[in-house]
Amino acid sequence: MEFGFTGEDEAFRSEARGWLAAHVGGRSEDRRAWERTLGKSGWIGLGWGEGGYGNRTATLTQQVVWAEEYVRVGAPSRSGHIGENLLGPTLLAHGSEEQKARFLPAVAAGDELWCQGYSEPGAGSDLAGVRTRAERGSDGTYRVTGQKIWTSLAHEADWCFVLVRSDPGSRRHHGLSFLLVPMDQPGRIEVRPIRQMTGTSEFNEVFFDGACARAEHVVGGEGDGWRVAMSLLGFERGVSTLAQQVGFAEELGRVVDLAVATGAVRDAVVRERLVRQWAELRVMRWNALRTLGRSGDAGAPSVAKMLWGGWHQRLGELAMLVRGAAGAVGPGEWSASDPYELDESQRQFLFSRADTIYGGSDQIQRTIIAERVLGLPREPKGGAV
Repeated sequence: MEFGFTGEDEAFRSEARGWLAAHVGGRSEDRRAWERTLGKSGWIGLGWGEGGYGNRTATLTQQVVWAEEYVRVGAPSRSGHIGENLLGPTLLAHGSEEQKARFLPAVAAGDELWCQGYSEPGAGSDLAGVRTRAERGSDGTYRVTGQKIWTSLAHEADWCFVLVRSDPGSRRHHGLSFLLVPMDQPGRIEVRPIRQMTGTSEFNEVFFDGACARAEHVVGGEGDGWRVAMSLLGFERGVSTLAQQVGFAEELGRVVDLAVATGAVRDAVVRERLVRQWAELRVMRWNALRTLGRSGDAGAPSVAKMLWGGWHQRLGELAMLVRGAAGAVGPGEWSASDPYELDESQRQFLFSRADTIYGGSDQIQRTIIAERVLGLPREPKGGAV
């Protein structure tokens, strides 16, 4: 179940590898500038197809080539991936021609960054329970009020696509709208970073207090937000999954090297767990290849999320097991201004604790598989979540 790359694919690989070699490494470029560098050379939106949005086109296998080469060379983490991989395909599927013309070229150029306003304090994995509301005024302008949480990169974003309740009398997945909201609204939008166990703050709380959004920036029509939101979730598991697995393989390789260096590999239990991690990573790749480019499989995104979330979490635990007591000691001296510093494997261990929660917890994914794939009875309302 491996890709059969064509000569054109290999030529594309050579071009991608050459460009990355010339532009990655030894640069102090900030993340926004890096997005513009990618956009200027046409590397954003490879899978969008020909639409005149400023991006180059690439086949599915070429998209895989680019994603894998990007990870292999250690290129900077992307701040534009939400706009490229989530908003872009959503607008192509559900947006008006005016919305596509307004937003897609700016994403393809790396000029506008996006964040995703889905989860709320009382509606994390239960997306249908959102309470953030959008009231439409007589001039057609929406006023958005409410709170979103765990919003990745909100502190950098220019825009946010927000799932809001536009019908005040609606319940659950009815009466929701998918609204595009500009983030530069002082006094009406406040972003508060959430400090994590790693000491970093990739996630944020976002407070909307009468934030303005235009009527023509509702995607899919008012009240049709649930359909658009569910469609977007399907775009989260695609070519990027295979690229993610390249990164996972490199992380596993470092743990194997560490096990050899520390002598932990002589422990039969450690050896068994290392082999299991390797085998499960191969299974994830085969599953990704099996589902790549297919549509209509309601359970595929949930299966993919459960596979990689648990795998990555177990790898973090295994890294600490291999290190033994040394895993509890930081790489630098403690100071009041910098109370603790983490090395790579410690950061991986702590951050991976959230892998089975964000993006839909394992419990939610199992419910989706049970109800939408196996056809089991729905979970009773008011029952334990």
